[in-house]
Amino acid sequence: MAKFVVTPANERQRAAWQSRVDLPDVERVRPGLWSIPVPIPINPLRYVLVYALELPDGVVIIDAGWNTDEAYIALADGLRIAGYELTDVKGVLVTHIHPDHYGLAGRIRETSGAWIALHPADASLLHDRYDDSAIESLIRRERQVLVRSGVPELTLDELAGASMMIRHMVSMAKPDRLVEDGEELGLPGWDLRALWTPGHSPGHLCFVDTGRRILFSGDHVLAKITPIVAVHPQSGPNPLADYLDSLESVRKWDVDEVLPAHEYRFLELAERVDYVMAHHHERLAEIEVVLAGSTGATCWDIATLLTWSRPWETIPPFMRRSANNETLAHLVWLEARGRVRREVGEPDVWHSL
Repeated sequence: MAKFVVTPANERQRAAWQSRVDLPDVERVRPGLWSIPVPIPINPLRYVLVYALELPDGVVIIDAGWNTDEAYIALADGLRIAGYELTDVKGVLVTHIHPDHYGLAGRIRETSGAWIALHPADASLLHDRYDDSAIESLIRRERQVLVRSGVPELTLDELAGASMMIRHMVSMAKPDRLVEDGEELGLPGWDLRALWTPGHSPGHLCFVDTGRRILFSGDHVLAKITPIVAVHPQSGPNPLADYLDSLESVRKWDVDEVLPAHEYRFLELAERVDYVMAHHHERLAEIEVVLAGSTGATCWDIATLLTWSRPWETIPPFMRRSANNETLAHLVWLEARGRVRREVGEPDVWHSL
């Protein structure tokens, strides 16, 4: 597949991403809109871009960052550059419930009294994901996904609990507001509309401002990488189908600039969407080739034979789990279209048709 490179909206921001060391600047993107990088610990993404939207009496932010002191201070410092304090935050629009987006929302509400908004599909997952009383059940369900994928017994427990190390990066907070697809947010001075874009999470939201011709894309569409779209206990039954459909739904918006939650802002929405969709269809074809050369294979076996950004043996456990579950999402998509067959068991065995 021919490589497509987006045009960065700010070359310095792109250079900071590429440096793998520097954080981008706190930046006034345009009148009334600020971009604030908030650091993410122990993560190759390094930072989340929090966007501050000015209101007559304060700001609303899109996403919040992880619940760490470093992130809290960075967000406070960034808002101060923009002329605001954390106490001026009136609301937190959360694109989705992953820790780097939702983690600080509760702490911000404690500081300022801000409301927190989520899509209902993500709000319904909070208890099982972040409540201490439910976590063991979630780990058991994740372990069963891995068992049926054919993950080797020696690594099952390690992979099933691989995300537990980041649970403390979240301040558990129920949303004050549930935001539906197409809802107008009613922020003074803004023509902001919510777009439900499931796939990376069941309740992922993007936000479009048609007057300013900008799209806040969260993790849905990024400049360089593609978000994880995986089968797991809290995913939909066919998350890749959801993701590809919701890529189509955002492609139609005629915007001048895309403001993602990671990496850097860029210009070409439709072209980037086309490239991401082609990437997934290329991966689907690669899986079919692997299965055509076998008499049946587990999801784990297939994952070890696919092309990743680095050799399989160098991928750490948490990312191997993601790779397996992403492969499973592609297999489920192929199964739903009658292009592969699943022999159900422990593990499931997949066959070419």
